[in-house]
Amino acid sequence: MEISLSKAGLKEASIIHEMQIKAFMPLLNKYKDYETSPANQTVEQIEDRINQSYTDYYLIREANIPVGAIRVVKKENKIYRVSPVFILPDYQGRGIAQKVFSMIEDRYSDARIWELATISEEQRNCYLYEKLGYRQKGDTKQINDKMTIVIYEKCMI
Repeated sequence: MEISLSKAGLKEASIIHEMQIKAFMPLLNKYKDYETSPANQTVEQIEDRINQSYTDYYLIREANIPVGAIRVVKKENKIYRVSPVFILPDYQGRGIAQKVFSMIEDRYSDARIWELATISEEQRNCYLYEKLGYRQKGDTKQINDKMTIVIYEKCMI
């Protein structure tokens, strides 16, 4: 499995947008979280994020085919946040996300803490993050009666 990350610029925004809709639409349909779902983001919102000085967006490729994306947000005190990360449904369950997290951690080797948020009801996602060394912080946000967001953190020191 040949996984690579390539830094995304504005010309990749529409590719990211298209993949993000495909990846998050099943969750939007399941949880009806119209305000918060990445499936409802516009290409302009993704372009705005790409333009942020504290954000790095990467296309995730398998054998040079775009299969997902990851955004790294640089916070203060060497704290980094992943938001969002996604793999297209046809490529999920193949270890791509695990490899991507390893690559990102190597690329940002100065990180003290990594943060991310996920849907607590999505046990596969929670299992993956816990397997990668992330721990729940205890902070949760009730989005609606079907969905709760939980915050995860991984300490690197």
